[in-house]
Amino acid sequence: MNAVASVWELAQRNVRQSGIVVAFVVICGLFTFLNSNFLSPGNLTNLVLQYSYILILAIGMMIVIIGGHIDLSVGSLVALTGAVAAVVVIRHGQPWWVGVLAALGVGLLVGAWQGFWVAVVGIPAFIVTLAGMLMFRGLTYQVLNNVSLSPFGGTYYQINNGFLNGLLGGQGFDVFTLVVFGIGVAGYAFSQWRRRQGRIAYNQVVESLPLFVVRLVLVAAVVMAFGWQLSQSRGLPVVLVILAVLVLVYAVLTQSTVFGRHVYAIGGNLNAARLSGVRVRFVNFWIMVNMGLLAAVAGVIYSSRTNGAQPGAGNMFELDAIAACFIGGAAVSGGVGRITGAIVGGLIMAVMSNGMQLMGVPTSTQQVVKGLVLLVAVGFDVYSKRRGSATV
Repeated sequence: MNAVASVWELAQRNVRQSGIVVAFVVICGLFTFLNSNFLSPGNLTNLVLQYSYILILAIGMMIVIIGGHIDLSVGSLVALTGAVAAVVVIRHGQPWWVGVLAALGVGLLVGAWQGFWVAVVGIPAFIVTLAGMLMFRGLTYQVLNNVSLSPFGGTYYQINNGFLNGLLGGQGFDVFTLVVFGIGVAGYAFSQWRRRQGRIAYNQVVESLPLFVVRLVLVAAVVMAFGWQLSQSRGLPVVLVILAVLVLVYAVLTQSTVFGRHVYAIGGNLNAARLSGVRVRFVNFWIMVNMGLLAAVAGVIYSSRTNGAQPGAGNMFELDAIAACFIGGAAVSGGVGRITGAIVGGLIMAVMSNGMQLMGVPTSTQQVVKGLVLLVAVGFDVYSKRRGSATV
């Protein structure tokens, strides 16, 4: 009886984890059917360049939401950090890396400021970051003197718009891009195999070996197909390398470190976490500092993408990041979610926006569709919890 229950639990977990991936594949298939240019090398490259900063924000926002908080200030912070970089590089003529460091420094300071009010004073993050959204937007206007600054040019511009190609040659495609994607697939397969062996060692139920192999083959096929398309365009985008490194680092941070486990504990049950000896204030402080840092990274990448800084930059970015997390499986009450889920959720938002743009759908309709998708995702989470409570 216990074996049957374990198998059923495994099946339910796989459905929950795979459902968002299936939805992503279906959405991609729909837009490919409606517009043959959707999966073209050029459009896929533009998709990476245009939405990478939202995916970076989603990584940080997922950690915030897992911890039981919310951050409404990240869009304004993207604008502020981009403005600081522009003033340093464009107005004062400093090297590109000085502008990047200045932006990251501002992000860390803002994260520490908000972390103090959340962790030490005890004001809910929703209120603190709502105030921050207004403050940082005002500071952006002051830093820029209400005007836009451009262009960055040079290396700073290449952060989001540069490519790694031609290193290994190739006729009509870039070999280096395919090699990098191949290494990534091999690394993923190895990590999944180690995870499976670890579960077996602890007598946990795992999927059958044939199903495991089929899943790896499907993932490898999709990833290599994506790499092949990029290799036929301009090669490997620099920003994609940055994003991949961040995903790997934060996946390890959340799943394999004490800090990550404490974030889940606080979001899952705050009182139990306190009684277990978790340093709640310490963890909450660094959650906000980390969000400030990643918002600054997104600010650098966005300003590089637009080749300048504008007072209105980053408008509504926080809502896109929050939506990506909830669509990617985060729970409204906290304690649940994965970095990979945030990335898939962000990709769904990006694919919907890009696909509807190719179809010429008005912006107003795009907002309605994305709002409905978010509502359905959160509704599904609430329904799943109620159903789970009813069966206990």
